[in-house]
Amino acid sequence: MTHLTQFGGMAAVLVMLQGAPTSGGVWAAFFAAHAAKFGSYFLLVALLLAVYSFLFGGLALFGRDALSERIGETARRAGIAVFFMVFLAALTLVTAAFQDNFSIFYIFQHSNRDLPLPYKFAVLWSGQEGSLLFWSMLLSTYGLVLRLRHKTDTRLFAHASVIIAGVQIFFLLLVNFAAKPFGLTQGALPPDGSGLNPLLQYPEMVIHPPMLYLGYVGFTVPFAFGLGALIMRYPGEKWIHITRRWTMVTWAFLTIGIFLGSHWAYNVLGWGGYWAWDPVENASFMPWLTGNAFLHSVMMQEKRGMLKIWNVWLVFSTFLLSILGTFLTRSGIVSSVHAFAQSSIGSWFAVFWLLTLGVCLVVFFKNKDHLRSEHRLEALVSRESSFLFNNLLLLVLCFTIILGTFFPVFHEWVVGTKVTVGPEFYNKEAFPIALLLLLLTALGPLLAWRMTSVDSLKRNFLWPALGALGVFFGLLIFGVRPWQDATHFYSALAMTLASLVIFTIASEFIRGGRVISRHSGQNLLLSIAQLGRRNTRRYGGYIVHIGVVIVFIGIAGSAFNRNVEKEMGYGDKVQLGNYELVCRSYTQEDKPNYGSEWAIMEVFQNGKQIDTLYPERRFYKASQQTSTMVANRSSLKEDLYVVYEGLNQDTGRPIIKVYINPLVNWLWIGVITMILGTVMAMMPNTLPSPAAAATRVQTVPVGAGD
Repeated sequence: MTHLTQFGGMAAVLVMLQGAPTSGGVWAAFFAAHAAKFGSYFLLVALLLAVYSFLFGGLALFGRDALSERIGETARRAGIAVFFMVFLAALTLVTAAFQDNFSIFYIFQHSNRDLPLPYKFAVLWSGQEGSLLFWSMLLSTYGLVLRLRHKTDTRLFAHASVIIAGVQIFFLLLVNFAAKPFGLTQGALPPDGSGLNPLLQYPEMVIHPPMLYLGYVGFTVPFAFGLGALIMRYPGEKWIHITRRWTMVTWAFLTIGIFLGSHWAYNVLGWGGYWAWDPVENASFMPWLTGNAFLHSVMMQEKRGMLKIWNVWLVFSTFLLSILGTFLTRSGIVSSVHAFAQSSIGSWFAVFWLLTLGVCLVVFFKNKDHLRSEHRLEALVSRESSFLFNNLLLLVLCFTIILGTFFPVFHEWVVGTKVTVGPEFYNKEAFPIALLLLLLTALGPLLAWRMTSVDSLKRNFLWPALGALGVFFGLLIFGVRPWQDATHFYSALAMTLASLVIFTIASEFIRGGRVISRHSGQNLLLSIAQLGRRNTRRYGGYIVHIGVVIVFIGIAGSAFNRNVEKEMGYGDKVQLGNYELVCRSYTQEDKPNYGSEWAIMEVFQNGKQIDTLYPERRFYKASQQTSTMVANRSSLKEDLYVVYEGLNQDTGRPIIKVYINPLVNWLWIGVITMILGTVMAMMPNTLPSPAAAATRVQTVPVGAGD
C-alpha cells in the first residue's frame, strides 16, 4: 500500500462520508439509499440543459438583434450548467464506490469492500457505463472553459458552443438510456462486489485513462471551432490560431495517455514489450497522427494561406477518429485486452459517426469556395513541400493502421472466417514511413519558405550529415550488423537518422545563438539559452522534435532484445548476457484483496551481486483473476526485466522468464521531453527580438516550430 499513498489525500474527503458520526452518518445513510435516484436525476437535467443549449443556441445564431443575443446568452449559461449537473453525477458515482453501495449494479460489477481506496476512484472509468459518464464530465469541462472564454470571439465561440452541445447530447443520451451508470442491482443486495479488473489495480491506471480521455474528448473543441468557422465562413485566420492552441493541449494529453498506457503494459502485462499494435492501441494512435499532421500544416495556412482544405479535414478527421476509436473499444468487434465487453452500444457510435461525417461533408461542399488557397507551391525544395510530404506520410501511416485494424473485421463479414493482423504487418509497413518522417524532421529546419537554394542546403546540411555518418560507423564498431538482420538494419538506420535530426537542430541553436551573441556581446552559451525566450513556438517545436528522436532511439533498442525462460527451484541459476540470476526462495502471502506468490531472485553481474528482485503473481479474490507484477532493474543502458509466470503444477516450482531490453528508458525520457517542448511552445515570448536579429532571421531558415 505504500506506493498508493500519493493518492491518499484525494481519497480522504470521500472517506469522511463513510465514517462521519451522528448527523453526518445519517446524511451518509440517506445519500446511500438515494444515490441512484440523485445520479439519474442529475444526468436527466444535464441532458435537458444540453438540448436547450443546442436548440436555442443554434436559433440565436440566425439573428443579430438584442433578443437573439439574450437567447444566445441563456443557451451559453445552460451549457455551463451542464457541467455542474454532470460533475454532481460523477461525484455521486464515486461516492457510492467509496460507500460500497452495491445497490448500484455498476458499483457491484467494478468494486469490492477490500479494494484499496485510491482504486475506488478508478471505478469511475473501469467499466462501460462509468467511462461514458467520465467522458461526458470531461466534455462538459471543456465546454465550460470554452463558454467562459466566449469574449475572445463571441460569434465564433457561439458556433463552437452549439456544436459541443450537440456532441454532449449524444453522450448524455447514452448515459441516460443506453448505458446507465445508476442502474439498480436486481434481487437481494450482495454482501460484496465483483471487484475491479486486476489489470487496472496499478498506480498508473489512476492517471492513464484520464489523460487518454482528456486527449480523446479534447479533440471535440478543435472540431467545434473548425466546423463552426466553416459554417460562418470565418474571415481571416484567427480561428486557426485559437484551434492550434486547443489542439496542442489535447495532443499533449493524448501523448501522455498513450505512453502511460505503454508504460503500464510494460510493467503489468508481463510480455516484455510496451506496444503490440493492439486494435485499441491503434485507436488512440490514429487521432494522434492526424492531430500531429494538423499542428504542422496549420503553419502553412498561417504564413502562406495554403492547405486550408487539408486543415479543415485534418480537424474533422481527428475528431472522427476519436469517435471511431471509442466505437472500437465499446462495440466488441475487435478482440483486445483494453476493450470493453461486446454490447449493442456500438451501433449508437456507428450512427453518430456516420451522422457527424454527413454533417462535415454537407458543410464542406456548401462552403468549399471559402477555402481557396492564397498561394501555390513554388518549389520542391522548400518549407512548404516539407510540410506537405510530412502530412502525406502521416496520413499514409494512419491509413495503414486503419487498414490493418479493420481488415479482420471486413474479412469476417465478407468471407465468414476470422483472421488476425499481427505486429509483423504493422512493423513492416510502419517502420519505413517512420524513417522517412525522421529524415523530413532533419531536413525541415534547413529549408526556407517558398524556395531554398541547393547551395544553401548543402552548406547547412554538411556538418549534421558528417556527424550522422560518424554515428553510423560508431554503431558498426559497437557490433551492430545491419547486413545480417532486417531489425538490425532498421535499428541502425533509425539511430543514424535520429542523430542527423539532433545535429541539425543543434546547428540551428548554434546559428541562432551566434546572431544574439554578435549583437549583444555575451557568450555563445548564454545566447543559446535566450533563444527559447525570444521565440518559444519555434524552439519549443525543436524540443518536441528532439523528444520524438529520443523515443525513436528507445524503440530502436528493441532490435537487440533477448530473453530466456526456465523452471527454477531453490538455488537454481539462469544466465542471460552478463547477468546471472539465482533463485534463493519463493513464497506466498495472503492479503484482504488478493493472494500472491513470488520468487526472490538475486542478481549477479560479472560475479558480483548487484540487486535482489521480487517478481510476483497475484490472484484477486473478488474477480477470481490473476495479474503479473514485473520486477525490473532499469538503467539508461538496458532493463533487466523478470517475470514470475506461475507454478508448474506437476513439479511445484516457479517458471521464471528473464528479458534484457536495451534503451527502453530513453522511450520515457523522450516523452517527457516532448511534453516539455509542447508546454514551451504554448508559452508567450518573454524576450523581444532585437531589430538587428529580426533582420538576420529573414536570411536564416525558419525553424520547424515556427
